[in-house]
Amino acid sequence: MSTDFYKMTRRFLLGEGYDPPTVDSYIQSLEESLNSIKSRSVKENNKIKIARQHLKEIKRSVRRLNERVNVLEEQVKVLEEGKD
Repeated sequence: MSTDFYKMTRRFLLGEGYDPPTVDSYIQSLEESLNSIKSRSVKENNKIKIARQHLKEIKRSVRRLNERVNVLEEQVKVLEEGKD
């Protein structure tokens, strides 16, 4: 299997190979940022704890939304198949 560097370079230069970040990657980045913060203040530590809890709720909500999207996509496929 050979790699077509010409095609790969062309896609890169034209921006065709660009995949925008996903919600999951944003969440992971935010989680890593929160985990890297080291604070000595009790007040700041409490704020970080609350932010982590909010992030956990966001992850849960995103998971539910993704599951719902999958169900809806399957329903659309079934409807489209029934249409033909």
